[in-house]
Amino acid sequence: MIRDAIKSAQIEAMKGGDKERLAAVRLILAKIKDRDIELRTASTTPDDDGLVVDVLQKMVKQRRESIAMYEQGGRTELAEKEQAELSVIESFLPKQMSDEETTAAIEAIKAETGASSVKDMGKVMAVLKERHGTVIDMGKASALVKAALG
Repeated sequence: MIRDAIKSAQIEAMKGGDKERLAAVRLILAKIKDRDIELRTASTTPDDDGLVVDVLQKMVKQRRESIAMYEQGGRTELAEKEQAELSVIESFLPKQMSDEETTAAIEAIKAETGASSVKDMGKVMAVLKERHGTVIDMGKASALVKAALG
């Protein structure tokens, strides 16, 4: 499980004295705990790895946006800090599907659901997220689905 890998990484970082990695891992664990608390009242909860991957993907997206803003603002030291956190976060994510693999999955779902126009985009995206949500960047996938149906 990914959660266990993150917890053991925290212990390794503490023992190794890697303060930057430890801070990033603690940040990840805090976000996961926040999500656990949110889901206490939910009627259905996703499987644990799905939940953790969802949290990590959101964190990756936030870091990438922050890096872009810091670089535009000329704050390279802050961009470098965010990049270091991004590297730690990405190390826990499962290997992401390539664009070619994503396109192949989209074409298969498109054929399976009979989707033919952009009106069917929601249907294709729902199936794509259900089957490949943990190993796919849904932002990139959205553009690929739009192109495939456009």
